[in-house]
Amino acid sequence: MTATAPRPETSGPPALPPLAAQVERLVALGVLDAAGLDAARVHDAVQAVDAPGLLVVDRGLVPASVLTPLLRLGDRAGFVVEDMTDVDAFAPTDGLDVPPSPVYVVTAPDRGDDLGNWSPEEALPELAARGRSPLLLTEGLHWALQVPEVVERNFCYMTIGSRLRKADGAYDARTPAVWISLGTGRDGRERRGAPKVGWCWWRNRHTWLGFASGVDRLAVPLDG
Repeated sequence: MTATAPRPETSGPPALPPLAAQVERLVALGVLDAAGLDAARVHDAVQAVDAPGLLVVDRGLVPASVLTPLLRLGDRAGFVVEDMTDVDAFAPTDGLDVPPSPVYVVTAPDRGDDLGNWSPEEALPELAARGRSPLLLTEGLHWALQVPEVVERNFCYMTIGSRLRKADGAYDARTPAVWISLGTGRDGRERRGAPKVGWCWWRNRHTWLGFASGVDRLAVPLDG
């Protein structure tokens, strides 16, 4: 087991709102319009879901590049780092079961704070041993849209359910993550404190990045 460096205390992110409230949040942000989904149908559909969790619109309908600018911390808008222009090409890893549904629910999302200072390579089998599935980048973004406080200084997260395949079939060594810009380098000072989507190396450790995961993904069938 990897030793974890001392970290500041945190009470963890606030609880997710009920699914019906999450629908309204996605309506207000324009996510359902961008996905071409009827808000009333989605609202009706979630009434039949008997498990709480995170409501997610499929990445094929609203990719990371669309979701990220909708993130907010204070008055700072989210952004994707400049050297990740291929962000939307990061796809579910082999063996990760995503429902073939326009919308679905991720149950029991967890930020993985206790896995800070683990590498993605080390964290993936640990999550599997716990019966958990790593979040996709778009799932992690939906969480931050619903609960902006989940992106917390010193307690941000990787979303290693999304990886990029290279031409030779191997995975790219980059793994996506969501954290807070310090306003340095190419981010620019004006983005200090903004939520950002970037990447970390597969074998590197970061004390301030956990590993977001869930237990199940439940399809939300839309009638009509």
